[in-house]
Amino acid sequence: MEPIKRNVLLNPGPATTTDTVKYAQVVPDICPREKAFAGLMKGLREDLLKVVHAPSDTYTSVLFCGSGTINIDVCINSLVPEGKKILVVNNGAYNSRAVEVCQMYHLPYIDVKSSVFERPDLAVIEKTLQENPDVAVVYCCHHETGTGVLNPIREIGALAHKHGAIFISDTTSTLGMIPLDVVKDNVDFCMASAQKGLMAMSGLSFVIGRKDIIEKSKDYPTRSYYCNLYLQYSFFEKTGEMHFTPPVQTIYATIQALKEYFAEGETAKFARHRRVYEAIRKGVAELGFDTVIDPAIESGLVVSVKYPEDPNWDFEKVHDYCYERGFTIYPGKISTTNTFRLCALGAIDVGDIEDFFKVLDDALKKFGIELK
Repeated sequence: MEPIKRNVLLNPGPATTTDTVKYAQVVPDICPREKAFAGLMKGLREDLLKVVHAPSDTYTSVLFCGSGTINIDVCINSLVPEGKKILVVNNGAYNSRAVEVCQMYHLPYIDVKSSVFERPDLAVIEKTLQENPDVAVVYCCHHETGTGVLNPIREIGALAHKHGAIFISDTTSTLGMIPLDVVKDNVDFCMASAQKGLMAMSGLSFVIGRKDIIEKSKDYPTRSYYCNLYLQYSFFEKTGEMHFTPPVQTIYATIQALKEYFAEGETAKFARHRRVYEAIRKGVAELGFDTVIDPAIESGLVVSVKYPEDPNWDFEKVHDYCYERGFTIYPGKISTTNTFRLCALGAIDVGDIEDFFKVLDDALKKFGIELK
């Protein structure tokens, strides 16, 4: 197996992968309707439940072909009953995306909007639920990747259940990287895609959720054909197959990535991401950059770094300098503040971060950028 040029991706996904995951895609061609391939997907669906400690008697996983946003579409259009509302706890770009999905489907929704620099106010959420007994679904992104804020989903889920609603959380950028237990965290549905915490390839996404609610949803209004959760779930249950053509090679890569996830071990993997994050925080501080989010509410996966005030700063030039040397940095997603993001995702460790900051320091010197 020839080693492949290794790039260190400090963007929020897709993440740096191992060569063994890359090469897992090089397999004999197979029709995805073969029983052998259905067996692979069955094992994959079962393993995904283990990542979030979901009991297999009450939860299931449903695979979709697409990027992480397909999950938002699937859950929102499939799980809101007739005449009911969805409440979106919105403190950033990815919760705002959920609001946009509601708008596209003309669903009645409540946008509980708050500062992107802070965690949501639980008292405001509870007051809104008290005033709107027709809310059937509460939605909140676990980790607002645009900023790095980690939202209190366990508490939000408890409020949803207290008021008779189900709770959906977008866990795309936390699943497989920080602790998540769907039962303890009061999560009825969570979602992710293969290229982030699992360190596999783009093109495969999945929803993990309660079977009883999925089965109940068959009587809800059908708002999409390709993105209907019950339709995809029932097809898996009847045939073992995806309703439509799956991303075959990506599924092989994801199966290999999960083998490596379990081999590394949940505790060790979470600790690795945390020490990478701490190395990023250390490097940022040593160079003299400012950050925008209080570390006390950060996920430990993303650091949002302010652009320096020096007029010589040019993000594109700095990005390109780093990119040419094997490191990728990524723009921020805060409309009011110019930032870039450094992320602790992927198959990387502290040594990669130390090497990156040497390159970044060289870039600052090359372009004459002075920090405080």
